[in-house]
Amino acid sequence: MAEKEIVLKKARQGGVLDLSSEELVTIDNIVEKNTLIIDQINQKSHTVIERRALFSKLFGYQVPESTDIKAPFNADVGCQTFVKENVFINKDCFFMDLGGIWIDRNVKIGPRVSLITVNHAENPQKRQQLITKSIHLQQNVWLGANVTVLPGVTIGENSIVGACSLVTKDVESNSVYVGSPAKKLRDLKY
Repeated sequence: MAEKEIVLKKARQGGVLDLSSEELVTIDNIVEKNTLIIDQINQKSHTVIERRALFSKLFGYQVPESTDIKAPFNADVGCQTFVKENVFINKDCFFMDLGGIWIDRNVKIGPRVSLITVNHAENPQKRQQLITKSIHLQQNVWLGANVTVLPGVTIGENSIVGACSLVTKDVESNSVYVGSPAKKLRDLKY
């Protein structure tokens, strides 16, 4: 397995990352390469097909034809996001995806949503350490505009998170959550 894949797998597994200087260089190289792709995505207007091709290059796999990701878009690493079919990601989203972001089928993500999988140690002497925890958006999730999801959170299937919410803990399936920090408002109405 190549050094790149070893480092990325280590980050997806979560926990405290005491990265060696070689591993940090590997991550920096990935970020630099993928920043060029993100710049291409954001520099001019593209058709859905052109954007999908650029996102496929960024993510490192073929993004499904039924998925649409709008620009502008930003990410720290870019290749630790895994998107399934019929996903819609609106403009101005930011994915800090080093720890891994999994987006299941039929997920809708509003504008300016931030998905954050990386944190730092509380202890000032250890603050250079990275702590990664993945984010999982299960099928049919809808995140409203300007939602922020913090490391380690799973949003249960069919759930809605209201605009401007800060999600610090897992969201139950079939629920509506709102606020900062987000709390359950009610069950979905069918």
